[in-house]
Amino acid sequence: MPKPRTQRVPVRMSRPSGTGRWLRQLHFSAFSLVMMGVLVVAVLILAPTVQALIAQRQQIADQQHAVDQLAAQVDTLTDQRARWNDPSYLRAQARDRLYYVMPGEVSYLVIDDRPPAAKQDTTPVSSKLVKTQTDWVGSLFGSFMGAGLTQATPQQLSGTPAPDPTAPATGSPTPKK
Repeated sequence: MPKPRTQRVPVRMSRPSGTGRWLRQLHFSAFSLVMMGVLVVAVLILAPTVQALIAQRQQIADQQHAVDQLAAQVDTLTDQRARWNDPSYLRAQARDRLYYVMPGEVSYLVIDDRPPAAKQDTTPVSSKLVKTQTDWVGSLFGSFMGAGLTQATPQQLSGTPAPDPTAPATGSPTPKK
């Protein structure tokens, strides 16, 4: 009798994780190991050289910036020297700085046109704290009340004489009756 056929079901084996899978696929040959060694040596040799190149480029840029600044300063000083060679500029500087005047001119120099400051009390200064004897709230309140309750006119408060009401006004004709 013939044997009954059994159906085979493929059994799937578990695959290794991602790390083990790609690691298993790597195959190193002698050539690839030599090339990796050459690459590592090249990086070790070239890294300091590249670093020195970058540092030198930075120094060149800094020096170029300094040269540009000095060139601008030279231009400014050249312009200033040209101005000092101009007789009218020289005359103006002598008038402003040295107070020179041309023959026949009169120069007036006002040193200080303000009145001398009022002398303050000459109490000695001490290193101890001293309580002041003024009441600023009271003086502020008194100032407000004095300004609000005064009977004086604005002319009297400002110190200008009040116009005489019996005198005719100047500048306008008096009405005729």
